[in-house]
Amino acid sequence: MGHRASWAALLVLSSAWQLVLGGAAGGGRRSPHNIVLILTDDQDTEIGGMTPMKKTKVLIGQAGVSFPNAFTVTPLCCPSRSSLLSGRYPHNHLVRNNSLEGNCSSLAWQKSQEPLAFPSYLQRQGYQTFYAGKYLNQYGHPAAGGVQHVPLGWTYWNGLVGNSRYYNYTLSANGREEQHGQRYQNDYLTDLITNRSLEFLQKWSHPPFLMVLAPPAAHSPWTAAPGYATAYSTTKAPRNGSFNVHGKDKHWLVRQARSPMANTSIEFLDKAYRERWQTLLSVDDLVERVVGRLKALDLLASTYVFYTSDNGYHAGQFSLPIDKRQLYEFDIRVPLLVRGPGIKANQTRLEPILNIDLGPTFLDIAGLNVSQTAMDGQSFLPLLQCFPDCVCEDAFNNTYACVRTLHPHSLQYCEFADRQAFVELYNLTADPHQLHNVARRVDPTLLEALNQRLIKLQACEGPSCRA
Repeated sequence: MGHRASWAALLVLSSAWQLVLGGAAGGGRRSPHNIVLILTDDQDTEIGGMTPMKKTKVLIGQAGVSFPNAFTVTPLCCPSRSSLLSGRYPHNHLVRNNSLEGNCSSLAWQKSQEPLAFPSYLQRQGYQTFYAGKYLNQYGHPAAGGVQHVPLGWTYWNGLVGNSRYYNYTLSANGREEQHGQRYQNDYLTDLITNRSLEFLQKWSHPPFLMVLAPPAAHSPWTAAPGYATAYSTTKAPRNGSFNVHGKDKHWLVRQARSPMANTSIEFLDKAYRERWQTLLSVDDLVERVVGRLKALDLLASTYVFYTSDNGYHAGQFSLPIDKRQLYEFDIRVPLLVRGPGIKANQTRLEPILNIDLGPTFLDIAGLNVSQTAMDGQSFLPLLQCFPDCVCEDAFNNTYACVRTLHPHSLQYCEFADRQAFVELYNLTADPHQLHNVARRVDPTLLEALNQRLIKLQACEGPSCRA
């Protein structure tokens, strides 16, 4: 079965709409298996974000399959997570940014999208469902139901109120407010998520179950567990590729960054880079303990374990100190590792996978027909089972849409919805660090073809997104 053989992804960012291309959805009936999703926050692949994950790479990646061409449909927390949950592009689920006004966890989202998200389908299919950690940035807001609102589809709910924190936060525990302070043993959020997931597994050790674990790492404020607070003490952000390079032919938001960066900016981003890695060490422990408990309960062989992030990150690329949001590879690529029934070890698949494909894949695992849902993504379960042996980075008009291709050429074409109608085009085969915008130097017929593909995708919905 092919999976996006040529056109890989269409993306749009920030205050606007983010999109991607689809293919044929899966839907064959099969015995349901357990599903575990571990979803990190702001973890990149392009600037070393997986380096601290030594146990994770062994226990999931080497025990299963790695997808080096995995992308988020938008590199911003709430729109990306909304796409992951709903299996839909942002132009269909209508979450524009991280604010309540931008539809993040709003009453409108709860009414229109939560009933169509993958946990609702799986719960109706008989799954016991468990969630712990960050949900959507505005979850728990008083104007959106407060902590009493438990999103549809979750049997056991431990949702973080608001954005990522490690201490001094509030949880909604099945709709009941639960305050946490700053004692490591009781309150450190990554470890609390780990411990509650182990309790769930011990109690509900009979299949099928869905368990989603969403730790705060590697999001700010980058608070490491005490045992990891001095790790990577000499580590610095990588200096290669586009680091501290002026984005001279890019959109004005990137062009206006000071280049070369001030020493104070570099010192700050190096510190943040180290602290991000420190927080991820606790996630690596989480993976080890969860996989160990699954094995001890004789559940590992019947459980799919997925590891991914909501978006990537940058630290000094194009002289942008730290953030995500941008259209470049370091922000849109995410880790994706999967192990489970029928998956051979030590495999790498190069097909493009989008985060809107996770929901359809979960439904496919549960034996549901994805084509009968409103999801835009497609299941990549057949790929798993058929192996051969402080710079301003946002603005009112920071709205773009992109087409990302892998075959026959690795290209990224992006249009900005601003007065300049600015266009960026990169040949990632010749220019993997996206240093040279070739939009003004290529055959105009190529630009026209990419523009027409983009127009089509921006209007797609459901099956037309997979055509």
